[in-house]
Amino acid sequence: MDKVNLSESFSEFKEFKDIDRPTMMNILESVFRNMIIKKYGSDENFDIILNIDKGDLEVWRNREIVEDGAVEDDNSQIALSDAIKIEPDFEVGEEASEEVKLEDFGRRAVLALRQNLISKVLELEKDNIFKKYEDRVGDIITGEVYQVWKRELLILDDEGNELILPKSEQIPNDYFKKGDNIRAVVKQVEMRNNKPLITLSRTSPVFLERLFEQEVPEIFDGLITIKKIVREPGERAKVAVESYDDRIDPVGACVGMKGSRIHGIVRELRNENIDVINYTNNLQLYITRALSPAKVSSIKIDEETGKAEVFLAPDQVSLAIGKGGHNIKLAGKLTGYEIDVYREDIANDVEDDVALDEFADEIDDWIIDELKAIGCDTARNVLELSADELIKRTDLEEETVAEIRKIFAAEFE
Repeated sequence: MDKVNLSESFSEFKEFKDIDRPTMMNILESVFRNMIIKKYGSDENFDIILNIDKGDLEVWRNREIVEDGAVEDDNSQIALSDAIKIEPDFEVGEEASEEVKLEDFGRRAVLALRQNLISKVLELEKDNIFKKYEDRVGDIITGEVYQVWKRELLILDDEGNELILPKSEQIPNDYFKKGDNIRAVVKQVEMRNNKPLITLSRTSPVFLERLFEQEVPEIFDGLITIKKIVREPGERAKVAVESYDDRIDPVGACVGMKGSRIHGIVRELRNENIDVINYTNNLQLYITRALSPAKVSSIKIDEETGKAEVFLAPDQVSLAIGKGGHNIKLAGKLTGYEIDVYREDIANDVEDDVALDEFADEIDDWIIDELKAIGCDTARNVLELSADELIKRTDLEEETVAEIRKIFAAEFE
């Protein structure tokens, strides 16, 4: 084969495919050996010489010299008369090396070689991208928006690799146009149809965790640990932090002087409200902190059912529940408990309430059953309904309703 200078091709592949020169040489040798096997049946007696520095490639065929008429295998043996055409000094028993010319393979074989080479390079490129991002799952990357589609964004990283940010992984208030820079965390990497699919996320709790690591040196250095993060993307997030150094205030360190550290994170998350709370093993205190900014009066915890009843002043109930119920929902996720909120005045009433069955000696059983059928199990439940509503929802007469209301009211006087 004529000397083929591949230096320019190598430089091009190195620039655009991120493939180093030795790897490229190995691919070339593999592709040429496949072509040799297809033409000659074996590549065992062929030498492929590669010059990594210059990008040169030569193919030589080595054959044993035998007497004229004694050739049994054209690929491994050559007649003396043919051998001396290559080198006049050759003798029987020696090995003759002959350079294989490009035209010896034929036009089709050369075109197939080129296609095979491109295919292997692309395959290696895909494999390299997959391995690179497989090791970066959970890391923040910065890219440029290349295409905006209805269901996803196409992002290009600094090497031109394609990344996907689905609509479901975008913050509701996110708005990007072509050319915008964007930050997101690598959520998932998979091979789909022999092509690496790299999915990004801005809604993952890991994204918020990485932002804290970037903004708060104490977290990056391990002086402060993030115990748990829960989010309603674009609305609210709760972050439980803990410091193993008593001299460091974990909440203060995360928020920064006048909120300097957390403001950048809030802006990145489209003004998502972030509550940073101090983690504790004291469950009552943990739930109290989780319901911030509401001030809790008292808590009853049932560890067996995983439920917590929280009692607050009437003006604190709406704060505990939060806009759209996000605050109480996130507090539940953070603590792992199902949280029910009660007003203090109702809590006191519940303690003083009396079950309807306690009035069995004064009120007929069928009347008590009628009241239970409409959801009234206690005396206060009945008194909370007007006389007209009780008449309308039950089969009781007006006089009967008036009488039972009088009995129940007397119980609390």
